[in-house]
Amino acid sequence: MEEIVSIATDDITLEGRFCAGGAVGAALITHPHPLFGGSMDNNVVWTAHRACEARGWANLRVNFRGVGRSTGSYGNGVQEAEDVAAALTFLKGRATGPYYIIGYSFGAAVAARAMLAGLEVDGLWLIAPPLAFMEMTFLPLTPQLQLIVVGDADDLCPLPSLRSLLEPVHQSLNIITISGASHFFHGSEEKLFKVLKDFNP
Repeated sequence: MEEIVSIATDDITLEGRFCAGGAVGAALITHPHPLFGGSMDNNVVWTAHRACEARGWANLRVNFRGVGRSTGSYGNGVQEAEDVAAALTFLKGRATGPYYIIGYSFGAAVAARAMLAGLEVDGLWLIAPPLAFMEMTFLPLTPQLQLIVVGDADDLCPLPSLRSLLEPVHQSLNIITISGASHFFHGSEEKLFKVLKDFNP
């Protein structure tokens, strides 16, 4: 059962859904681009939520500023990193670690930026980081990056570009490819669910 929560920051309030877990572990799940309809109700975000439930993890999904009932306005991916930090602080106050962030598309880029800014979690899992429309050359430097999941039909996260970018860190990173999946994972949600449920960090 998810609990409707509000997370207050210095200048805005974020709308969220928190689910208490039955085992040790907790994850913050971040959503795709706000200007293209992204929200915490996205199919991939919901799939990640289900996978966390199956693992027994507590999990929190939030709407970035300006989305749904979250106040404020779109922050170009910069202020959204502050939203990630606020949401993680809330999660740490409500659940037992280890703590993870599962970021999808825009939410993957924002989560990685937040990690570079000093956020502390035990693992960062990214789904389809949007290399084709966001600057992400910093990705190999991202702390605690454990897993990247990408579809082999994803034109916004092309596999050759992803592998080339991550060559310096490929030995310490798991890249899992889902056959037939596009950037949006329509029709591939169950394959994604299985990856997120079974991956051993």
